[in-house]
Amino acid sequence: MARDAATTTAAVELTGVRRQYGKGHRAVHALRGIDLSLPHGSFTAVMGPSGSGKSTFLQCAAGLDRPTAGSVRLGGTELTRLGENQLTRLRRGRIGFVFQAFNLLPSLTVEQNVLLPLRLAGSRPDRQRAAEVLAQVGLGDKGARRPSELSGGQQQRVAVARALVTRPDVIFGDEPTGALDTTTAAEVLALLRGAVDRLGATVVMVTHDPAAAAYADHVLFLADGALADRLPRSAPARIAARMTALTASARLGAAA
Repeated sequence: MARDAATTTAAVELTGVRRQYGKGHRAVHALRGIDLSLPHGSFTAVMGPSGSGKSTFLQCAAGLDRPTAGSVRLGGTELTRLGENQLTRLRRGRIGFVFQAFNLLPSLTVEQNVLLPLRLAGSRPDRQRAAEVLAQVGLGDKGARRPSELSGGQQQRVAVARALVTRPDVIFGDEPTGALDTTTAAEVLALLRGAVDRLGATVVMVTHDPAAAAYADHVLFLADGALADRLPRSAPARIAARMTALTASARLGAAA
């Protein structure tokens, strides 16, 4: 499906997604049948107790891991039918990633780090586009610096700019504020929120932090590999209370 046509469909759609590791009595059921549709231009936070399947969910939704059963669609493209080379091209051109550890290449300048997805996708490096996204994240004057010359918060801003540079269908965040202090985390989350509100981006973010999840349009809660609950945009206290209840329930289940 063409990318323009994909805007008429869900940004991310999972149908009956299961992920099992191992076999027999040693099998681990990381995902137990996830049905989910996320619209374009939305910000979704994914939370859950330890071992609930959050990381596996993100990896399957982003085409980094193949589900054991079910289908994953990105903008109408069926990921589970693509070969590895096709998946690699799709991830490079249509998906942006923001990780907890920034994952910037220390030998490259800020501008070169931002342009890396375009190079990997086989596109001509567009310095004007790099300047545009760096300005959007407040680092318009830092393009010639190395990552080591920046603070942690600035490095994560570079990572956000890198995720935006290809104008991806979806930006996936894996604990993007986990290594940042509270103030810096709020700045990065405001950037992601702004990417949704002003640029029409779609963001899916795994987080353990209720304050971070409060920036999202809705919060999905996973427990034991299944979608256990969801909240519309809520205050951190309400999100934390729901997480506490889920964690307590998971502990009771494990003890039973």
